[in-house]
Amino acid sequence: MTVTPPERTPERISVIIPTLDEEKTIAPLLGDLQQARRAEIIVVDGGSRDRTVVRAQQMGAHVIRTPPGRARQMNRGAAEARGRLLFFVHADSRLPTGFDDLLRRTLGTRGVAAAAFRLRIDAPGGGLRFVEFWANIRSRLLQMPYGDQGLGLPAALFESVGGFPALPIMEDFELVRRLRARGRIAILPAAVRTSPRRWLNVGVGRTTLINQAIVSAYLAGVPPRKLARFYRRSRGIG
Repeated sequence: MTVTPPERTPERISVIIPTLDEEKTIAPLLGDLQQARRAEIIVVDGGSRDRTVVRAQQMGAHVIRTPPGRARQMNRGAAEARGRLLFFVHADSRLPTGFDDLLRRTLGTRGVAAAAFRLRIDAPGGGLRFVEFWANIRSRLLQMPYGDQGLGLPAALFESVGGFPALPIMEDFELVRRLRARGRIAILPAAVRTSPRRWLNVGVGRTTLINQAIVSAYLAGVPPRKLARFYRRSRGIG
């Protein structure tokens, strides 16, 4: 489907949220977003069978329906966004107060290509604190944040690098690699709080090993489709 590029509005941030059966998690995030200044909220749903779409519409989000696939969903949202700045965030996240102004200031800094927040997993436990610690070290030193930290960047830059690659997994990792060639990836001092569900469902240690195995295999050239199948099997999905 061809989408006519919209006229971008200065100072507007378009927040793009890919969803699939997120009825239980999306309302708190949309509540955070309602406090933002000049924010356009776009929920791109990949075929939810629960009340995700109804809940998002009730809370004032613009809802787009697409076939499932996170990269496809986020690219479609970006294609219809009207903001000069884009911010991609997962549906099970909670945002810090003033996140929008922090993004505007940072993305207006010379040499900055994109910005992400620090990671905070929204549950107690020493294992989760260990995951946060190393994720934040990796993000700052390697400039390689992952999707659960949110990602903000100018719409023009997103378009110039081709958006999210059409991959079934690692689409956020690959986009950030491309963006690093265009400038610095700033890690903001505030944190996005993300749901602990993917760590708690399988276990902190097992989830960490799965994630690291997938990154290593991807860098070694294993096809993303094989990695996506491995990820689903390892987490008991499908």
